[in-house]
Parts: sequence; structure tokens; C-alpha cells
Amino acid sequence: MQLAHVSIDQLSVSAINMRHSKRAPDISDILPSVRARGVLVPLLVRPNGTPETFEIVAGRRRYFAAKTVADERGEAEPLPCAIMEEGDDADALEASLIENIARLDPDEVSQWETFTRLIKEGRGVADIAATFGLTEPQVKRILALGDLLPKIREAYRREEIDAETVRHLTMASKAQQKDWLALFADPDHRAPRGFQLKQWLFGGQSISTKVALFSVEDYPGLTVSDLFGEESYFADADLFWQKQNEAIAARRDAYIQAGWREVVVLEPGQYFHSWDYEKTPKKKGGKVVITVSHRGEVDGHEGWLSRKEARRARANGEAGEGAEDAEAPAKPSRPELSGPMQNYVDLHRHAAVRVAMLDHPGAALRVMVAHAIAGSSLWQVRVEPQRAANESVAASIAAGRAEAAFAERRREVWALLGSPDEEGAIAGGNSDDFALASIFARLLALSDDDVQRVLALVMAETLGAGSAMVEALGNHLNVNLGACWQPDDAFFDLLRDREVANALLADIGGKLVADGNSSEKVKTQKTIIRDFLSGENGRQKIDGWLPRWMKVPVESYTDRGGFRTADQWLKVRPLFVAE
Repeated sequence: MQLAHVSIDQLSVSAINMRHSKRAPDISDILPSVRARGVLVPLLVRPNGTPETFEIVAGRRRYFAAKTVADERGEAEPLPCAIMEEGDDADALEASLIENIARLDPDEVSQWETFTRLIKEGRGVADIAATFGLTEPQVKRILALGDLLPKIREAYRREEIDAETVRHLTMASKAQQKDWLALFADPDHRAPRGFQLKQWLFGGQSISTKVALFSVEDYPGLTVSDLFGEESYFADADLFWQKQNEAIAARRDAYIQAGWREVVVLEPGQYFHSWDYEKTPKKKGGKVVITVSHRGEVDGHEGWLSRKEARRARANGEAGEGAEDAEAPAKPSRPELSGPMQNYVDLHRHAAVRVAMLDHPGAALRVMVAHAIAGSSLWQVRVEPQRAANESVAASIAAGRAEAAFAERRREVWALLGSPDEEGAIAGGNSDDFALASIFARLLALSDDDVQRVLALVMAETLGAGSAMVEALGNHLNVNLGACWQPDDAFFDLLRDREVANALLADIGGKLVADGNSSEKVKTQKTIIRDFLSGENGRQKIDGWLPRWMKVPVESYTDRGGFRTADQWLKVRPLFVAE
């Protein structure tokens, strides 16, 4: 048996698995644990005949839970696996793995304390992994907790911080960890977690060192490693793109020197669709098409012509025998313009273009939208991170009708921008000049109505949660939260104040009901509110109820203050409501 981490896309469920079926299994009982801690007990797998792929003999539900978490987070972690060899007994191996895992301490911080003590006693990572039936990356992940400040480790032990957040915090410097702890401890702020934390650490964009065309060893900036120590990222996205673009230009020049007639570099995020091209060898005028993803990956597609170009070449007989032998023009020994002359030309062209733009508000609108999407050296646009106070709040938001509708509209806007397969936020680009111009060109091809749809989505992504603008817009648009929200478990779990619970009960059931239960526990009053909502236990069913907190304009239930949303509305109310 060999223990290793295996990529999730290299795994499939074996037909001999006793629970094998086409229907996905019920994973509701283990999903919270996998979300919080990942997969701890290795899957039992065996090679399936195809190189580097394996079929799951035991661990099907862990596999489906991991896939669900990967879909939620947009990235998949490799799974710990015990790879069977010829003659291995599956039942015995699975029992041994479970027994070994059972010997571990219940929480990862306690495991770190144990592993650290063993390291001091001279045990190596491989020894510890063998003792507890873990893979070496799992042991390294536990040991990496030593890079965290003690307060963060203790919060993780108390399950106040989830595993994904802790993993990203191990990539943070001590100064960043202190800044994050300050936000974590401040009741008026929400510390970034999960994916938002990675964005916070890397200034909005995390790029793996694996995609670099240049030598990472010679990279002048900083890189940080993740919890396993196997993945590393560039700390400065702008510096990465500078070096990557230089490397792309060098690769383009290398193709030209190798005899390719033309090399086309597509704009970042633009896909190469082979069905739009025809395979054409170098000697017949084939081109090289280089694609660059927003994540920094670069691919070279050698020997292609667009179908139109290929037809024209065949018709005109241009597939010349000696075309590949044509000499490239000699490079000039010095730039055409000196630095000051270039500055002179740039400023005069800028002055002429910007005064002309004043008479073309439609173009100016598109320029503004392009800047909000791609960014520039003069623009910094940040997407609202929607930081949730805990997992139940995050789950409630994710399950809401408004989030589902927003995701669908975002996909529509990505399609308008020519990237139907893209996911994630549209705004907040990496200040790439070429990307900015390409988005502007795309917007010029859209109607005013479609541009306004893009603009609305971008502004929605960059609208600050809990801000006065949310209240101002909600009032102006007469938003009905009842169309998007209804009381859920998270709402009732967070309702813990007896005076407020009684006020909500009066709101939904009337003053007599509330007065009759004013001395009851919060739990009892919440049960009565639920009965009114469901029409159970003899209560008259109330449809469409909204607590005052969810009405527009917002209202309070007490005079105690401390309700930030109401305070925000009071600030802007005179601007929108005639007194």
C-alpha cells in the first residue's frame, strides 16, 4: 500500500464499490465536516489501467463530499488516498486506516502539538505519516500551523475559524496575520475568510507560480506558500504580469526566429477555438496563436490559420515554398523616439483625445465601464467581498433567491463580454492596458441597453454591504425584500435577545400574544413565531411577513441604538424623503 495525495479529477468510483450507483449518495451528515476539516480518512483506491488515474474501492461518500466543496469554492484540493497493490486485502486496509486515524487527537491544533513534540524527538515527517496512516502532505499541513500566531491557532481550535481560512492565513506574513486578527477581534468589522481572504492577501488576485514562463528563482518579488508547502503564489500580481508579459514577448520572438511566419497573441481571457481555424503547417504559412488566461496560464497553438485565411491561401496559391525562408526585417539599433519625445507625443495625443471625448458621452460611458472592469494605473475598483460572520450566515446568503438570480445575470453579462465560460466577479481587473482596450472595443460593439446591463452588474458587484448607498438605492428602487428573503434557520439561530424576540412576536402575532409570553424564554417565543409562519399548533398562518429590519425603509424595534443599518438610513433619509 502507498499513501499519496491524488487530484480529484484523477479519481472515479469503481464498479466493485458496494455502494456504486449512478445516483449521488446522501452526504449531508459528513459534508459539514469536510467543509471544515477536509477529508481526513484516506480513500482506498487502485490503479484502473489508465496512467495516473485510479478507481475508488472505499470512500465514495468522502469523494462526493469533496467534489461538492470543490464546486462551492471553485477549486479542488487533492485527496489523501491509500493506493492498493496486487494482493492487498481491501477490507483489512480500510480497517487499518480507520484505526490509525482514530489514534489522532480530535483537533488539528492538538495534532500539531503532538507532531511538533515528535519532530523534537527526532522523528521525521515520513515516520509520523506512517505511524498515523496519513500522507506526508497531511502531516506537513498540520506542522504548518506552527507558522500561525498563537491567537489564530487557538481560534481555530475553538472552531471560530474554518480550515480554508486557516490554510490561507499560513500564507500571510506575521504583519498580515496581526492585521487580520485586529479585524477578527473588532465587532464593527468582518475579517475576510475563505476565498475573500486569499483576495485580501494578494490584493485581489492570486496567481500560482506554476504558470510562470520566467524563472521563479530569478523573480525579484515575493512568493508565499500554502499550507501544504506544495503550492506557491505571487504576492505582487502587477509585478507578475510585467515579468510574464516580458516572457510572452520573448516566446513570440523565439517562434519568429524558429521560422514561423506570424505569431498572434490573443487578449487575456480570449479562448482559442480550433473549429474557427484550420491546421496548417509552418511551410504553408501556418501561424502560432498564443492564449493567455486571466490566471496567467500561457499556451502556444502551433500551425493554424483562420478558415478564411486558409481558403484565401488555397485560392491564391499563397502557400509559398519559400515563404518560410523570408528574412525578418533587421531590428533598429535604437528606439525611434527618445524618452522626452515620446513624452511630448503622449501628452499632446492625450490632450486631443480627452477634449474630443467630452462631446461623446456614449463613448465616455463605455470607457468608464471598461475601467471598472479591467482597472488601470489610475483606477482601483474593488468588488464587495460579502464577508459572512460565520458559516451559517454564508450558507443562508448562498441559498437565497437573490444570490441565485445575481449569478444568472452575471453569466449573461459574461456572455455579452464574449466570455460565456468565465466565472466569478467581472469588476476589479489587474490594471492591464491591453485588457482595458479590448473590453472597451467589446463595449463599442454593444448597444446602449446592453452596456447599461454591464454597468448595472459592475456597480452591483462594487456596492458596499452595510453602506448608506444600499439604503439609498433600496429606497429609490422601492425594493421588496420579501421577493428574495424569508426567515430561515440562520435568522432564528441569530435571534437571541428576549426583548427583541418579544417585539418580533408582537409584530407577527399581535400585542396580546406577545404580552402573554413576555416572560418566556427566547426559544419559546421563537417557536411561537415559527408556528405563525407555518400555521401549526393552532396558530393562524401569516404569509409574507417581514421583520422591520428587512423592510424598506428599515425600522428598529427598540430605542437601544446600535443598529447600524437604521443609522445609515437616518443619515441619508432627508435626501430622499420630503419631511
